[in-house]
Amino acid sequence: MRLSFVVPAYNEEAYLPACLESILDQTRALPAGTTEIIVVNNASNDRTREVALSYPGVTVVDEPRKGLTFARQAGFAASSGDLIANVDSDSRLTPGWVEQVLATFSSHAEKAKLDPAKQSLAALSGPVLYYDLNARQRLFVHAFYLIGWATYAMNRYVLRVGSMVQGGNFVTSRSALAEIGGFNTDISFYGEDTDIARRLNAVGEVRFTFDLKMFSSARRLKNEGMLTMAARYSINYLWTTFFKRPFTNTYVDIREQPEG
Repeated sequence: MRLSFVVPAYNEEAYLPACLESILDQTRALPAGTTEIIVVNNASNDRTREVALSYPGVTVVDEPRKGLTFARQAGFAASSGDLIANVDSDSRLTPGWVEQVLATFSSHAEKAKLDPAKQSLAALSGPVLYYDLNARQRLFVHAFYLIGWATYAMNRYVLRVGSMVQGGNFVTSRSALAEIGGFNTDISFYGEDTDIARRLNAVGEVRFTFDLKMFSSARRLKNEGMLTMAARYSINYLWTTFFKRPFTNTYVDIREQPEG
């Protein structure tokens, strides 16, 4: 089972090294051909491309159309793995992340062989842990995730509408992603993860677990405010789940804003 990492990157020369190093730390010891790393240089005008190429074995794909879904789709098209790991360039793998992903998909595949009626695992996802927040702020984020999980459980198991993945910390099977036609490039930012979860849920199991954590930067939360971000993500999650489109297509690009 081959695992392809797709890392979208627009002007990420400062954050990209830690992301790539966290991936390489967990993949160097694996048998050759088990993984590949694709950085999608998404119309950057800094040294993102040069930084990515400085890491042996990393493939760079240039996507001139700026936008997260354009980048994810370009990475998917260039990948060759059975599994596609979508990791943001300001994120870092938690210990054992790769091992857990491979074990979960392998275990599910073995069970499917024994029970052909069992639904295939289309996607696996989990929450992010913000490494640059204080304890009180992390508690707020955890509470938000608990509310989000309860909403996801209601939508998926009771109302039977959609599912949930965390953008930047989700792995899809290649076959399922191909079956739904890849990423929806009509969506700019908000709702892109909800849209992919909703569509993948129609062709296989989409599993969200608190066991699969990812470290990530809280720069967006700090830039826009935690309550504002919670409200924006919530309304766009619900809107995309029930109306199949995000509430808004506009967003603030923090890479073009001063960090604060």
